[in-house]
Amino acid sequence: MRTAGFVLVGGQSSRMGRDKALLPWNSTSLVEDIAAKVNSAAGNVALLGEPARYRHLGYHCLSDQRHGSGPLAGIEAALLSNRGELNLITACDMPGLQTAWLRLLLTAAAESGARCTLLLDSNGGKHPLCAVYRSDCLRHVQQALQEGRLKLMELVTQLDALCIPVPHPVPNVNTPEEWSAWQQAGVQ
Repeated sequence: MRTAGFVLVGGQSSRMGRDKALLPWNSTSLVEDIAAKVNSAAGNVALLGEPARYRHLGYHCLSDQRHGSGPLAGIEAALLSNRGELNLITACDMPGLQTAWLRLLLTAAAESGARCTLLLDSNGGKHPLCAVYRSDCLRHVQQALQEGRLKLMELVTQLDALCIPVPHPVPNVNTPEEWSAWQQAGVQ
């Protein structure tokens, strides 16, 4: 079964005040670190965002077809690319992601046949931006976009997502304070 990996980088980073994807992390940038993990798990990776902003990183970039529609438009772009039957999609602002968790998601998606398989962290948080979406989810994604239903939790509920637990919290960083706290914790 073909797998494809994607990292969402198209957000505005308004609470951070600068592009989260390009924050320095592990001797590179946050997006490059996450892209390497996604590539290791899925065997390939592309960025979902404005090619002009990220082309210099050397990754293939896919643009949203519906600008201003949030992460759901990025998921649509991934599924429209037809790169894989199983599409591992992560956000760029999750520095604690582990490659083993991404592999676990792909294995569970392949074995279960679930349309959507997502991480459930130790705090009970469901992560629709650390998930595997089957290619046949495209019609559901497009319908939600057409109807203006942009909340990812509504979509994954509609898809009857399979939740895969991991034994740690899976934080994302949205503000300078969260980023500073993450760095001070020394977590790699």
